[in-house]
Amino acid sequence: QLQASGGGLVQAGDSLRLSCAASGRTFRAYDMGWFRQAPGKEREFVAAISWSGGTTYYADSVKGRFTISRDNAKNTVYLQMNVLKPEDTAVYYCAASKILATSPEPYDYWGQGTQVTVSS
Repeated sequence: QLQASGGGLVQAGDSLRLSCAASGRTFRAYDMGWFRQAPGKEREFVAAISWSGGTTYYADSVKGRFTISRDNAKNTVYLQMNVLKPEDTAVYYCAASKILATSPEPYDYWGQGTQVTVSS
């Protein structure tokens, strides 16, 4: 089970850190990803991190602004979001997969989502 938190309403240029807490002892066996979905749009990839934390991928739209990390001792993955833009407004979902992927299909487990709203 995945529980995402940390969303909120911020102004453009602000920062937020999302957290995704996982239950169970097998968290460290999974690669983790963050996706987002804006109203009327398809779910899109944001960032992904390998089980060890040694490999990360980012969408071009967030590269240089967002950082994904994980703490396997705390069963938690994070998404640090800096220099937020109005176009970052979406519901953000964390997900777990046995394959490090940038598309949603390989992800087996999904959190409930946390809303991020960036005002201009």
